[in-house]
Amino acid sequence: MFCPSYGKRLVEESPNFCSGCGERLYHASCIGDTSLPLTSQTTSNCPTPTFSTFLEYRKKKNEERQKFSEGRKGLKKKEKRKVQINVGLMTIKKGGLKPYRGKTIFLTTDPDATATSLLNQAVKKMKDFNKDLKDGPFLLLYPDGTEVITVPGTQRPFTLEAYKAEVGKPYQRITVFICLKSDFEDVGENSDLSDSDPEIVIKRPSEFDLADTLPWELQHESSPLQKAAEYEVLGILCLLMKDTSLQAHGIIANLALELDHKKVSRFNISRSAVWDGAVRGFRRSTYSDNYDMFIKFNDDAGSFEEGLDTGGPRREFLTLLMGSLRNRPIFDGPPESRYLVYNSRTARQDEYFLAGKMIAVSIVHGGPAPHFLSKNLVNHITGNQSFSATVEDVQDEEITKILHQVLKAESEESLHNLILQNSTIFQTAGCLRNVKPFEKQAFVEEYLRWYILERNQSVIQRFKDGLESLNFLSALQQNSSVLAPLLCFSAKALTASELESMFRPDLSPAGSNKRHKEVLTLGFWADYLLDCEEKATAVCLEDLMMFATGLTAVPPAGMTPPPCIQFLSVLPFPVANTCANTLKLPICDSYSIFKANMDFGIQNAPGFGCS
Repeated sequence: MFCPSYGKRLVEESPNFCSGCGERLYHASCIGDTSLPLTSQTTSNCPTPTFSTFLEYRKKKNEERQKFSEGRKGLKKKEKRKVQINVGLMTIKKGGLKPYRGKTIFLTTDPDATATSLLNQAVKKMKDFNKDLKDGPFLLLYPDGTEVITVPGTQRPFTLEAYKAEVGKPYQRITVFICLKSDFEDVGENSDLSDSDPEIVIKRPSEFDLADTLPWELQHESSPLQKAAEYEVLGILCLLMKDTSLQAHGIIANLALELDHKKVSRFNISRSAVWDGAVRGFRRSTYSDNYDMFIKFNDDAGSFEEGLDTGGPRREFLTLLMGSLRNRPIFDGPPESRYLVYNSRTARQDEYFLAGKMIAVSIVHGGPAPHFLSKNLVNHITGNQSFSATVEDVQDEEITKILHQVLKAESEESLHNLILQNSTIFQTAGCLRNVKPFEKQAFVEEYLRWYILERNQSVIQRFKDGLESLNFLSALQQNSSVLAPLLCFSAKALTASELESMFRPDLSPAGSNKRHKEVLTLGFWADYLLDCEEKATAVCLEDLMMFATGLTAVPPAGMTPPPCIQFLSVLPFPVANTCANTLKLPICDSYSIFKANMDFGIQNAPGFGCS
C-alpha cells in the first residue's frame, strides 16, 4: 500500500497507519487509485478509525501495558488506606468533663477524615456498642475537653492526618472523645466568670498548680459580711491546695485509658514467694503492660484460688509486691526513705528496670503506690534540684561515724587531719580539698549527694526507663507536685472514722426484724474500728482493710467499686469479697462475741500477715 505523505509503498498489505510517518491510511477499497493525492480521494464511505493518529494509539497501548504489569498490586495502591484510632465518651463528673471509664472503643476510618465525618462515625460506632447512650446532638472533643474544630496551635481545619502529624503519635495511640452538646454547654456556663458580680469567684481547674498562685492582699476596708466571704474564699483556696488525691485520680484515670481490657497477662503467685512469681510473670513473653492482670494464688495445700480480676486478687498481689519490693537489695537507706544503690548481681538481672516497671504498673492498674522512696531520689527523677539528706540516711556504719566526726570537728587543724586520714572515701567522691570549719556542713552535704545520687546514676537511669511504662514517668515529671508525694513516705495513718465512712452499709427495709439486728451490728462495727485504732484488738486497721479490699490504704486510682457492708445471719465469722470490695459482718448477740469472731476470721484469712 502506498502512503502519499511518506512517499513510499508500505510492506504491510492493509495497515491503518503508516509505519513511517504515523498518518492515517485508507483501505484500497475505499480509496481507489492510490497514486492520486490523498486530498482528492472520496472518503465518505470509509470507516472511521478509533484513533486519529498513531501517537494516540501508542500512548493508549502503553497505559494498558502498565496496568497489566501492576496487576492487583497496582490496584491496591490506588485504594484508600484505613487507619484505626480510639474513641471515648466524656460526661460531667464533679463539675467538669471527664472520660467515662470502660467506654473507649476502636474506630476504623480514613486518614483524611474531617471533624464532621469523624464525629458521625464515632457516634454511630458508640451507639452500636452502647444501647444506653443518650440521644441528642454530640460534639467531638480533644482529650483536654476542647472542641475539635482546627488542628491545635494552628488555624487549619481539622483532618485526622494533619492532627496525627502535629501531635506526633501513631494512629493507634490517638484518642478523641464525643460528648453531649448539653453537657459541654453546662460545663462552659458553670466555669464562666460574671463581670457584674463584685464577689470573688473561684474557678477550680482540673490541675491546680501552686506555682501559678500569688499572694493575695486586701485592697480596701471591707464590711463584716465581705470579710467573712473573703475568709471563706481563702479557706477554699487552702483546701484546693491540699486536695491532691482528686487530681491524682484524674491523671491516673487518663493513663489507664491505654489499658486493653479484652486481653490478660497471667500471674501464678504464692503468697510465701510473691517476688519470684511476679518476676516470672513480668518477664513472660506474652506479658504486656497494657493488658489486664489475671492473678491466680496458690494456697498451702496446692489447690488454686481463682481470681479473674475485677479488682480483688490484683489489688492484693500488687500490695504484697510493693511490700516485697521495699526490701530488695537494690534499695538502701531507712525503711521510710529508700534510695537506689548499685548491686552487681541485680544489675545483671536488670532488676532496676523491673522495679520501675512494677511501680508504674501498680499505680496505673489500681494498686498501691510504693510510699517508701527517698524524697531526694524522687526529686532527682522529676528534675527537681532540691536535696536535703542527713548522715542517718547512710547505712554504712563506718562512713556514718566519719561524717559525724567531720561535723563535730571544732578546729581547722582537727578537721584537716580528719579529712586526710579518710582521704580515700572523699577522693573517690571528688570532694577532697581544704575545708574551713564554717564549710563542713556543705562539705558533708556534697559527699551525701554523691553517695546517694551521683555514684548510682547508671541504675537510676535504668529505674527511670522502667517507670516510663504506661507513660507514668512523663506524667510524673509533668505533674510532680501531685504524683511525687505518692512515691514518698507519708506519716498519715488510716483512722477509724475514715474506714467507717468508706464502707457504706446495705441495710434491710426499715421496720423489719433484720434491720434491727443490722443496726445493732453496725454499732459493734464502729466500736471494733475504734479498738483497732487503739491497738486493743489482735488486728490493726490496715489488716482489716486488707482483708476486705486487698489494700492497706486507698490507692491513687481510687476505690472501684465503692466498698460496702453486708450482713451474715448464719456464719459466725466475717466474709470478704475483695473483687466487689464487700465485707460481710456476722450478726452476734454481744460485742465480745463479735470482736472475738472478727479477730479469728481476719487472722485466719489466706493473706493475713503477708503485707
